[in-house]
Amino acid sequence: MTKREFKAESKRLLEMMVHSIYSKKEVFLRELISNASDAIDKIYYKALTEESLTFQKDDYYIKIIPNKEARTLAVIDTGIGMTAEELENNLGTIAQSGSLAFKSENEAKDGYDIIGQFGVGFYAAFMVADSVTVISKALGSEEAYKWESTGTDGYTIEPCEKEVVGTEIILTIKENTEDENYDEFLEEYSLQNIIKTYSDFIRYPIKMDVTKSRPKEDAEGEFEEYTEEDIVNSMVPLWRKNKSEITEADYEQFYHEKHYGFDKPLKHIHISVDGTIRYNSILYIPESMPFNYYSKEYEKGLELYSNGVLIMNKCSELLPDYFSFVKGMVDSEDLSLNISREILQHDRQLQLIAKNIGKKIKSELQKMLKNEREKYEKFYEAFGRQLKFGVYNDFGAHKDVLQDLLMFYSSTEKKLVTLDEYVSRMPEDQKYIYYATGETNERIEKLPQTELVADKGYEILYFTDEVDEFAIKMLMNYKEKEFKSVSSDDLGIDSDDTQEDTALEAESKDMFEHMKSILAGKVTDVKISKRLKTHPVCLSAVGDVSIEMEKVLSAMPDNQNVKANKVLEINPNHKVFASLKEAFANDKEKLDLYTSLLYKQALLIEGLPINDPVEFTDEICKIMI
Repeated sequence: MTKREFKAESKRLLEMMVHSIYSKKEVFLRELISNASDAIDKIYYKALTEESLTFQKDDYYIKIIPNKEARTLAVIDTGIGMTAEELENNLGTIAQSGSLAFKSENEAKDGYDIIGQFGVGFYAAFMVADSVTVISKALGSEEAYKWESTGTDGYTIEPCEKEVVGTEIILTIKENTEDENYDEFLEEYSLQNIIKTYSDFIRYPIKMDVTKSRPKEDAEGEFEEYTEEDIVNSMVPLWRKNKSEITEADYEQFYHEKHYGFDKPLKHIHISVDGTIRYNSILYIPESMPFNYYSKEYEKGLELYSNGVLIMNKCSELLPDYFSFVKGMVDSEDLSLNISREILQHDRQLQLIAKNIGKKIKSELQKMLKNEREKYEKFYEAFGRQLKFGVYNDFGAHKDVLQDLLMFYSSTEKKLVTLDEYVSRMPEDQKYIYYATGETNERIEKLPQTELVADKGYEILYFTDEVDEFAIKMLMNYKEKEFKSVSSDDLGIDSDDTQEDTALEAESKDMFEHMKSILAGKVTDVKISKRLKTHPVCLSAVGDVSIEMEKVLSAMPDNQNVKANKVLEINPNHKVFASLKEAFANDKEKLDLYTSLLYKQALLIEGLPINDPVEFTDEICKIMI
């Protein structure tokens, strides 16, 4: 028996296979099972064209046999097998794919498709094995052959005995090292877990002898272990079943089996597309937010399968960030995979799938909003903030996609409303969509700045999330109606000024200039308020940065010390105004005290900090003495 050298650059390629191409050693089993599945598929294809050959699916299977004592792991299939020439061509030349050649000669029919493309998956076995033995008997052949190799030093091929058609691959598993635990590839539970993860939906049964326990017949309360052959894969994936045969309970069970979440999903979306690119998908909208959703540890993405074989556990490219809460999977036969089957070679196909998925998710959310309002509000409570982040991110590139999904609490409806609902109720004379910001709805309700807008009978949207105002600034308008903060310097409400008001402004000009000098660097102006009805004082803002935005930005780690241009507004109809006028005329020191106190009161109303609380309390005491 002569040892043969691997052809061409196979030695270097084999070293790359073992050390570089695959990210996880456990995928070797995925590759061997996929090859075994391909071998059975090839018999199916031949049966379609050869009358002498019949295909009884129940006769075909894949079996996994670990042997801890011998440190071997066998992968056995009842597929088409290989001749000596095929062993030479397919295993003697790395990257020579027998499956790909077969696939090019036989078009896929009846939903079956050959998985293998590159002819390298088999060599993943050397990541975990010191030596690999392949015993194979080809369909229609009387001879069987054995291929053996310990890696880059070459391989041997010789005749051997094998009764049934098919292939046995026997790995001699490496000994453990300080860094690697190879024993796991001989453990029953670990092997079952790998199969369930990567090969659960291979269409043929994957069998293993599984250890179980049962009560002893002669000893009450005692148990004994026994071994029984089990099928450890599901075979038919849920997404390939007829939708009419799948119940809500089936979808929910799949959600929990795949560990998408511990909650009950609010909605499932089952997609089957047979067009330019074929794919099946089952998506879920969770009921509750994962505990780590807004942390660096959270990974978005859908499980990606190629022909039922798991390729990526989290394919982030399939979901836009604003829909990162969606869980589920996508299976496509048309993906162009790289050599490791872990990365896509071309992203055009993925972009098409992702675009369609994004549209479908939006469509389903809109249906939920329209037809299942209570359920949508539950969803929005958990993930509404993410939609608003989506409007804000990427300079508002996705605002048109998301604006109709947004909801805010309404001052008049006392519940969450959409922007469309708000606009539909606007009086003819209302120019803007008004909003107010604050930590809670209750605090916003008491804001002095809301008085004029509310007095006009206009609805106000309450913004309580830190991202709300940033998102609205990016949105700019909705159905040609601009957004306007109730704290904005100009509310766009026609003034009812009288000659008396004009005279009062002129009369107060010097007093306000003095107050402005006292608050130099803190406010840009002091003026009579046209928005206040019962409250004595408030702050408004001039420019793009609002007071609420200042609060949010100041709380960030990379605080840029961005400040809003604040204006101190005084209610001329409040008794405080008369006190200010008297102090300006007779006691400038008292006016200074009043000015400082009113400014700090306005800060407190806005939820802004007072730099010197001791000074504030001293000023209050001065008034009391």
